[in-house]
Amino acid sequence: GGGGAAFFMMKKRAAAAAEAAEEDGAEAKDDKHEAKPGKVDVKNAPTFVPLDPFTVNLADREAERYAQVGMTLELADAKAGDLLKAYMPAIRNNILLVLAGKTAAQLMEHEGKVQLAGEVRAAALKPLGYEIKQGQTKKVSSEDTPPIRAVHFSNFIIQ
Repeated sequence: GGGGAAFFMMKKRAAAAAEAAEEDGAEAKDDKHEAKPGKVDVKNAPTFVPLDPFTVNLADREAERYAQVGMTLELADAKAGDLLKAYMPAIRNNILLVLAGKTAAQLMEHEGKVQLAGEVRAAALKPLGYEIKQGQTKKVSSEDTPPIRAVHFSNFIIQ
């Protein structure tokens, strides 16, 4: 009796697994035509370029404070990485100027870090011929889309 019950339970599990596989197959067909939120597009995977850490004195007037910030730039493709390397001295200069204008209080808050990421992205795109004002990208360059998608922090220390 126990063997018969185990047989039927295993058969049920196999049927459920096959049904789930069919549903996954149907979803995979849909994914080819339309990207769903939360799904990773493996064919168009971004390129990440880590920057050397930045150490900068902050704009605090009441005390000597500094920040050490590690960043990684998310690029649209690998070709953008070569372009970025050519402009790296100007990009690092612009990022340092943005960081030096911040106070410790601004950088301690989550909103301050999010705003900093946007400002760093805009500063990094400026030498490449792009201007970003109030969230709108103004195309000064001949490229259609900015090569830098996002800025990710890998290290953030304030003393």
